Amino acid sequence: MRISSLLILGVPFLVAALLSLVAATFAVSAIEDSSEIGVRRVLDDGGLGWSEVQADGLRVELYGTAPSEAERFRAISTVRGVVDAARVIDRMEVAPAEDLAPPRFSAEILRNDSGISIIGLIPAAADREALVTALHRVVGDGRVADLLEIADYPVPDGWEDAMGFALGALTRLPRAKISVGADRVEVTAMADSREARIELERALRRSAPGDLDVVLSISAPRPVITPFTLRFIIDENGSRFDACSAQDESARDQLLAAARAAGLEGAASCTIGMGVPSPRWGRAGALAIAALDRLGQGSVTMADADITLVAAEGTDPALFGRVVGELENALPDVFALAAVLPEPEETGVAGPPEFTATLSPEGLLQMRGRLNDATLRQMTDAFARARFGSDSVYTATRIVPDLPDDWPVRVLAGLEALSRLINGAVIVTPEMVSLRGATHDEDASATISGFLSEKLGQGAQFDLDITYRPPPEPEDATPDPAACEAQIVAVQAESKINFEPGSATITADALDTLNAIADILRDCGPLELEIQGHTDSQGREAMNQQLSQDRAQSVLDALRARRVLTATYEAVGYGESRPIADNDTEEGREANRRIEFKVILPEPELSPGEVTPGSPDEKAAATRRALGWREAQQDEQEAGGASE
Repeated sequence: MRISSLLILGVPFLVAALLSLVAATFAVSAIEDSSEIGVRRVLDDGGLGWSEVQADGLRVELYGTAPSEAERFRAISTVRGVVDAARVIDRMEVAPAEDLAPPRFSAEILRNDSGISIIGLIPAAADREALVTALHRVVGDGRVADLLEIADYPVPDGWEDAMGFALGALTRLPRAKISVGADRVEVTAMADSREARIELERALRRSAPGDLDVVLSISAPRPVITPFTLRFIIDENGSRFDACSAQDESARDQLLAAARAAGLEGAASCTIGMGVPSPRWGRAGALAIAALDRLGQGSVTMADADITLVAAEGTDPALFGRVVGELENALPDVFALAAVLPEPEETGVAGPPEFTATLSPEGLLQMRGRLNDATLRQMTDAFARARFGSDSVYTATRIVPDLPDDWPVRVLAGLEALSRLINGAVIVTPEMVSLRGATHDEDASATISGFLSEKLGQGAQFDLDITYRPPPEPEDATPDPAACEAQIVAVQAESKINFEPGSATITADALDTLNAIADILRDCGPLELEIQGHTDSQGREAMNQQLSQDRAQSVLDALRARRVLTATYEAVGYGESRPIADNDTEEGREANRRIEFKVILPEPELSPGEVTPGSPDEKAAATRRALGWREAQQDEQEAGGASE
């Protein structure tokens, strides 16, 4: 009875527990289904169909391969919007990223008096060692600072052509900055003169590969002008400049505009240089020219900060006074004005004292006229003989007292100005120094104007009538390039240039030969010259090629050390490719080990498609050899015997 009563009481509890378990199981399944359906719906709506969902109890697990890390994060954020974040389990993967694009390769090369430095990022396959070696050849004894980084990517198209052009440009530019890219090279440099700048630009553009974008920024230094001079004249022949200087293009344009307003016609220009006494030089000059134009005739001279305005004889004094007063008030503070209104000569009065010097085309100088005293006559005679030659001076001057105090200065300044002409005459009076003649110097008028302004002082008057004549061709013209090459061959026939065995070191017994060749090249002047290195066939071909290049470069460096101008020379190694004798005999091998000097003559103009036999291919091959023979060197890891 007792067991039955316990059973009756326990059965209901057991049934209730089973029913609760069944209800909980159905509830969990319903929650899983609803969670999975809801999550899948929001993922599909968000364009995240690549993801998979699996509900495990209260947890929601995400599977699939996300296109990117950003898409994976977006999928998690979307799911957390409908399901508690603690229930979301991330089991997604991210697709591997595509290969990274190669970086932009570039290099900055700077060359100055201390050497060459190079910095940038270059391809690992571009042979950094060969590049640095080529820079050492360019700079000679100078230092090469290698600050390059490398990246393991293929060499981009055009990189080797761009770097080859940059190395060639460095040989012509002792001070330069060159920016190298695969398709663009920028060159910034300074030339010695405007003519040198034009020649450099022409040579660089001619040597640039056709598909390479070359940007040149080559400047020429401005001359230092002292004194800073301007001289403008208006007379019966019209308006003209005897000299014109400006500190920049803006001042030049200002001066030329004022001159044209005053009647200047035809081509005219002003020398742009350094040394201006005031940044308002252009305004001061324009004001002075305009004032002279109002007077009608006369001259205005500016020497540094001193301005001399000389009116024509007969100018209305009232007009003269008004124009001068307005000019004085308008000029910048730094400038000082001296105005001269010549007084008309009185009738019946003898002419002023005068000194005359005449220089003939043959170089003979005759001096006549008046001097203050015997001391001045001795001084004038000594000065003239020093300038024109002891045997070329004829003196017929006489001593006259009561000459102006500045007479010695005027006479000596006139003689100095005359010495800058090839023939002419100078006439010195108390009021005027007049110079007439011819010169081979296009800038003589401006130079003499500045000189007389400085020596004669503020307010002094002078008149110039100088004609330019092109200089004659020199009688002893530069030797013919072929003759120069023949002379070098003759020197080497007696004693060749030898090297230490297996190296590029020139032997001591070859120094006299080098000295003789250097003398010939200095006399021959600028030449397009190729210094060729050749070897015999002993040893590996690539090793012989490199040895011949190094030996040709050693000869070029030796000529440069002997002060031969080598800017137009090129060292090229041909290895064993051009024998002149049989390599099977010792005598033949000795003949093949040689240095040759070949003058490069201008190539004839060819019709489209026509090629001079051999020369382009040989030039291209020589360029590749000079840059290091990269491919050949990679095959030459083991030591090979090089020919002596």
